[in-house]
Amino acid sequence: MAGLALFQVASIVALIGMGLGWRGVMTKYSGFYDLPTAWSMMFWGLLLGGFYGNMTDDFLLVPYITGAQLTLTPLIICLFLAVIVHLILRRERVRRTGSQPTTGWALGLAVGGMIAMFQIYRMLEIYEISVAVISTIILIAIVTPRAHALIFCAHGHRMLRDKRWSAVLITFIWCALTITALYSTIKNPLVWIFLIPPLLIAERRAHDWVWAAVPRPARRRLRRIWADASRAKVEEE
Repeated sequence: MAGLALFQVASIVALIGMGLGWRGVMTKYSGFYDLPTAWSMMFWGLLLGGFYGNMTDDFLLVPYITGAQLTLTPLIICLFLAVIVHLILRRERVRRTGSQPTTGWALGLAVGGMIAMFQIYRMLEIYEISVAVISTIILIAIVTPRAHALIFCAHGHRMLRDKRWSAVLITFIWCALTITALYSTIKNPLVWIFLIPPLLIAERRAHDWVWAAVPRPARRRLRRIWADASRAKVEEE
């Protein structure tokens, strides 16, 4: 496939993964958190993810594929990402509404989507199409955006609890582990066994993180809506 065609396929698949990443946690609380700010973060996430994805592609993914010697540069890049995420979530517009978790989720989806695009592009460039390659691409498209959404959402939740320095440190560690594991799946698909379970555990806690970003008056309305929906469902049955 030509380079442009590879890029188009990688972009489309990554965008689908981002769309799936918005479903579930964010859609459940839609209308009860600062949605405009979350959507605006998608743009900044694409820019940040493009830079981050390109840097990790150059200094981690390509050397890993080609067997070149790895350096500490990827760790520095991950630390830089954690600091930038923290600075974005410290913006007055975000802090005023207490929407750090939901803003972090949107930011993480966009960043993860761009990382997935670079990795999918490399896989299509190097490997022949097979069932194993297609399966790996699908997992990359689904897992990568959601993994970074969970990491940045947790970062925002820690900021709400005034755990600022630990938020940066933990985000740095998880970003480094996640990007290393994701890139390792290209040659060793068994890494998915160790990557997916922590994400499923974090997914359960994500509801608490996003709930913390819902204003208290909105929480009461949301509980009433859920109660009414539950009663209506019981009456229908």
